[in-house]
Amino acid sequence: MKRLFLLLAITAQTITMNAAKLTIDRIEPTDWFVGMKNPQVQLMVYGKDIATVKEVTTDYAGVRIDSIVRLDSPNYLLIYMNVRDAQPGTMTLAFEIPGKKPTAKGKVIKVDYQLKAREMAGTERRGFDISDVLYLLMPDRFAQGENHNPQVKGMRAYREDRSQPSLRHGGDLEGLRQHLDYFNELGVTALWFTPILENDSPDNELGYSTYHGYATTDYYRVDPRFGSNEDYRRLIDEAHAKGLKVVMDMIFNHCGFEHPWVADMPAKDWFNLPEWLQQSGGTSDSRGTDFQQTSYKLTPVLDPYASEVDKRETTEGWFVSTMPDLNQHNPHLMRYLIQNSKWWIETAGIDGIRMDTYPYAFREPMAQWMKELDEEYPNFNTVGETWVTVPAYTAAWQKDSKLSDQNSYLKTVMDFSFQEALDSCKHEETDGWWRGFNRIYNSFVYDYLYPNPSSVMAFIDNHDTDRFLGDGKDSLALKQALSLLLTVKRIPQLYYGTEIMMNGTKQVTDGNVRKDFPGGFPTDSRSAFTKEGRTRMEQQMFSWLSRLLHWRKGNLLISKGKQVQFIPRNGVYVIARQYEGHTSLTVLNGTTSPAVMEVKRYAEVIGQAKRAKDILTNRYYNLATDVQLKPRQSLILEF
Repeated sequence: MKRLFLLLAITAQTITMNAAKLTIDRIEPTDWFVGMKNPQVQLMVYGKDIATVKEVTTDYAGVRIDSIVRLDSPNYLLIYMNVRDAQPGTMTLAFEIPGKKPTAKGKVIKVDYQLKAREMAGTERRGFDISDVLYLLMPDRFAQGENHNPQVKGMRAYREDRSQPSLRHGGDLEGLRQHLDYFNELGVTALWFTPILENDSPDNELGYSTYHGYATTDYYRVDPRFGSNEDYRRLIDEAHAKGLKVVMDMIFNHCGFEHPWVADMPAKDWFNLPEWLQQSGGTSDSRGTDFQQTSYKLTPVLDPYASEVDKRETTEGWFVSTMPDLNQHNPHLMRYLIQNSKWWIETAGIDGIRMDTYPYAFREPMAQWMKELDEEYPNFNTVGETWVTVPAYTAAWQKDSKLSDQNSYLKTVMDFSFQEALDSCKHEETDGWWRGFNRIYNSFVYDYLYPNPSSVMAFIDNHDTDRFLGDGKDSLALKQALSLLLTVKRIPQLYYGTEIMMNGTKQVTDGNVRKDFPGGFPTDSRSAFTKEGRTRMEQQMFSWLSRLLHWRKGNLLISKGKQVQFIPRNGVYVIARQYEGHTSLTVLNGTTSPAVMEVKRYAEVIGQAKRAKDILTNRYYNLATDVQLKPRQSLILEF
């Protein structure tokens, strides 16, 4: 799991050929696995003039070299080899260097490459689903382990400064590992970390860094500021031992500007719109160039009337000038990315993938990736970020959708309609038509568009939005949002710190919604990881949410139950879940005044039940009479 110079025994790395030096600097993937359904593996070899090699051979039993591909740059070589009949072990690749004369036999560089046995068959790997609750956190902002190194040697210029919201703060994987019991205490079942791969970009003069992780500079290496590949695997193993799944955040749409591909493009079409790099002199300064930034408007991708210029601006325009836009139509690049996702599943044992900026990448190659991943890991799951707030758009991206002429094979999509509706209705009185919880009702009525509503991910906020609380501390609104999120027919995602009412908006910078978790760092004055370290308000919210999460965990009513919703009446919104004679009612008073839940209106789901228990307070309610509700009250009644 370490980098090439630790994994590959290169018996002869450098050879003089005429006046030039040919080198093999690294090979990706760093190792591979036998027994995959697709037996072909692409090896990307990096090295000075490596494309000038005459031939690559191996005498390892069961391995066949299918082809060698020379790209536009002489410093990359692609080897496609078939390992269908191979057994685990160390194979030797022989790179033949041409002689000085055409007929002369050249010298040979020999490289050892490891083929590994898989820990389990692809069918045995299980992804996340509606029975889970994902907890999203940013490693840099969550917790710092012991012996943390604030300056990792060899990285481009950076500094850790917790007073600056856009610089690195020093959280790491060891800090996360030391707090795994906290997640169990809270009651979540899966952890989604924002990207943990190397982001070796320097801090800029304006005080911004790539602490967020979305500018990858090495697809096979954990950022050493977070830890090592081994640390990541250890964290996942220990999470599994505690019943927690781990979801890996990946980005196929773009990479970091300091990735080796940018300074030395493997092929002319490796990136979208690369011409401006020549205009900028190979820098990320787009001023005075033909740089094209994405429009950030995703609708043209599915719009039947979309102009070519609109589609091109969405998918070919760069996210920002410091994140080069990858061209997934290049088949060699796409094979690289597909393999990378498989390698992390096999190597680290991740339980799911969250794909960033999903519709910004080209549809056809992304569908190819999802189809191949599903064939190899049929019980695995990937969620794609599909940031449009109209249900029809989101549904068209889900696997087997009848709304699209192309099957995406993407099992889980993100419900931004739910998030937007909640963000609006928390400020409103629920009326008889459109406002308040009518917005939620009117979002769920379109679930018939989804091939599988149970595999849609809902959330109330995340690292790219304002926190649900904004700059306030409205606990009643938060409880209503969480009551909905955790009882409806969705895969729920929580954002770190919600359980202690962390707030903030993006008005100044994204860093204000990505603040450090109290107690995660050695110099913190208190620790919200413990009851003693939480304020009274924080503890009340933590206990309330933990009770709800533990009730949800393993509850077939939620993971398999039928959903029935009622049009809000007199400000009251009710959603029922039913499974094998078991029922729950999520009852929300969407007004700032007392309200009444008229029991007889809900007779079809209440049936003969006489009383119900509110799982949030353990209080029992008489269902023979109307239920009186306090302003903005939330009930989850079970019977």
